[in-house]
Amino acid sequence: MPLIVTGSIGIDTIHAPTGSATDVLGGSCIYFAAAASFFGPVRLVAAVGDDFPDRHIDTFKHFKLDLAGLERRAGSKTFRWKGKYHENMNNRETLEVDLNVLAEHLPPVPDQYRDSQYVFLANTHPAGQLELLASFPKRTLAVADTMDLWIETERETLLKLLKQIDGLVLNDAEAIMLTEETNAVRAADAVLKLGPKFVVVKKGEHGALLRHGDGHAVLPAYPARDVIDPTGAGDTFAGGMMGYIATTGDSSIAGLRRAMAYGTMVASFNVEAFSLDRLKQIQRQDIDKRLGQYSQMMHLG
Repeated sequence: MPLIVTGSIGIDTIHAPTGSATDVLGGSCIYFAAAASFFGPVRLVAAVGDDFPDRHIDTFKHFKLDLAGLERRAGSKTFRWKGKYHENMNNRETLEVDLNVLAEHLPPVPDQYRDSQYVFLANTHPAGQLELLASFPKRTLAVADTMDLWIETERETLLKLLKQIDGLVLNDAEAIMLTEETNAVRAADAVLKLGPKFVVVKKGEHGALLRHGDGHAVLPAYPARDVIDPTGAGDTFAGGMMGYIATTGDSSIAGLRRAMAYGTMVASFNVEAFSLDRLKQIQRQDIDKRLGQYSQMMHLG
């Protein structure tokens, strides 16, 4: 079934203990879309500036993304982010951020996109997420991501969004910040009371927690040996998860658990190189093979 995503597309400069990468492709939308493309077709609605390099468009084409909703906006500049990872690769600091086109209105949704059944609102301003959501009144499933910035500065708009979506994806610190609870489990319970039918709390190298109306599920991370660049790990997790759901149509707790496992596998590949370089080297069968290893690893006998 058609899967559509909106969010940021940017140009990143990354400094990590493993090296540096300058002016590489980044942003929540493209990480998500690339991951989801291993499972089925992906449409995107996003904007870049007229400074967006042609070489990055080649990456969109590599993943066979539907680009009818991508606007290259004259007179605007592309979103840019520069960050530095600490030695443990879990913590990072933002050195520079220029919202540029991300602070402007979203592009219009193309008419041919309005039959999209599965909607993912990747991390961007909650008002923009609400605007896109309104374009799909007959949607089957809508899931959103958010971040600490919007929790702090746009709480009322974010709470309005939560009443209109089926699922929320966020990390443990964000869940605790949003609900003012003391731990991720309590926070996940509290998020359900705000509107969504389920919430996925990402815990980085410690895996992810699912809280659903029918119960809980916990999945460990894949034991990655070579973490080169964690940027986009959460977005590729969500992309793999939603790509699987859109293909199967299964958003039960069992379906979500398997979808999260697929998301975990895609994210484990993503961290093995800067930007989207590792995802460009793999195919669906590589993900399935790693999932088999992951399943064996968790087999309790």
